Amino acid sequence: MTDIKTGTPEIARGPAKPLSRKVPRKAPAKPGGTPAGKRSGKRDKLLDTAIALFCKNGFHASGIDRILKESGVAKMTLYNHFRSKDDLILAALRRYDETGRKAFVKAVEKMAPDPRGRMLAFFDIVDNWVQDETFLGCPFVNAASEFHDKDHPAHRVAAEHKRLLGSYMARLAGDAGAGDPDALARQLMLLYEGAVNLAHVAGDRGAARSARTAAAVLIDHAVGRTAS
Repeated sequence: MTDIKTGTPEIARGPAKPLSRKVPRKAPAKPGGTPAGKRSGKRDKLLDTAIALFCKNGFHASGIDRILKESGVAKMTLYNHFRSKDDLILAALRRYDETGRKAFVKAVEKMAPDPRGRMLAFFDIVDNWVQDETFLGCPFVNAASEFHDKDHPAHRVAAEHKRLLGSYMARLAGDAGAGDPDALARQLMLLYEGAVNLAHVAGDRGAARSARTAAAVLIDHAVGRTAS
């Protein structure tokens, strides 16, 4: 963990200690725990700026001062919301997971009306993603790589994100009539992850299209259809 005030790594020392600086009292919370007033907007700005920098530069390499400068948020506001850099990282990952998965599911369901088409849409979306010049790999894979201890909270958030995507794929597989939806979902998620990571590491911008072709064969075999 990294102390916000000093920037000193603390992950190896165990749980974060509270900041010694006195923190002003927060505004009354709205239902759900979000502080009332303008602070929720500033918190969102901090999180959006943080995840953008984490994706671009890495979690450890992105310092608090840089996040504050680019977000335009005061350091005291940061103190009001996060005790440490690790707290900020976790909140940013959770926000990215929630908003990213919702947008992903919405895009999948917009691209195809049926379960088979929606499973293949996973790969169409990845293909569009990896062609973008801003593509920097999967933030959750990157987080798990930097926080490699499987018990680290950031690693657990990354693992949960992957589990939830796999669960959605399994539901689609069941709706498509697969005899073993979980097995098909696992196979398709291996192709999905492979396409994302091959595009990131090797620069293979055609990986998602190759993965889609293989996915169609697996899907049609699992539901007893002739591959198309």
